[in-house]
Amino acid sequence: MANVAVDDGGFIGKAMGGMVSLAAPAVAGAPRPSGGGYTFSREEIDQVIAEWEDLRQSLTDDYGRAQVMAHVQAPGAEFASDDFARYANPSGKAFMQATAKMLDYVEQYIEALRNARDGISTREEQSQEDVSKLGSGVIDV
Repeated sequence: MANVAVDDGGFIGKAMGGMVSLAAPAVAGAPRPSGGGYTFSREEIDQVIAEWEDLRQSLTDDYGRAQVMAHVQAPGAEFASDDFARYANPSGKAFMQATAKMLDYVEQYIEALRNARDGISTREEQSQEDVSKLGSGVIDV
């Protein structure tokens, strides 16, 4: 059984018998995720990875929009315009920070999915080698 490690030393997934079981990754500065998780077959995992990559692209687009929102300039030289910019910029900065945290989470989850998928491939290759060696009468111990 191949464990998938995250930076903080915790384990978030296992590759076992052609199935991938994952729990949510821990993100620095965020509460630890609760128990539970998901199980995917080898056939499903590439589709799941593609969906998470699409989400990452959407969040990257949102981050670009948040940068614009965080740098609003008053359209005019009057009180209402200055007031609008003064309140809009902190909101844009908060949106940028939240989006950056979501991007970090998505990146870690994509990495965990890839590691688990690769663990299945490695394990299956090793099993095939072992079967071949068994057939030839040569087994490494």
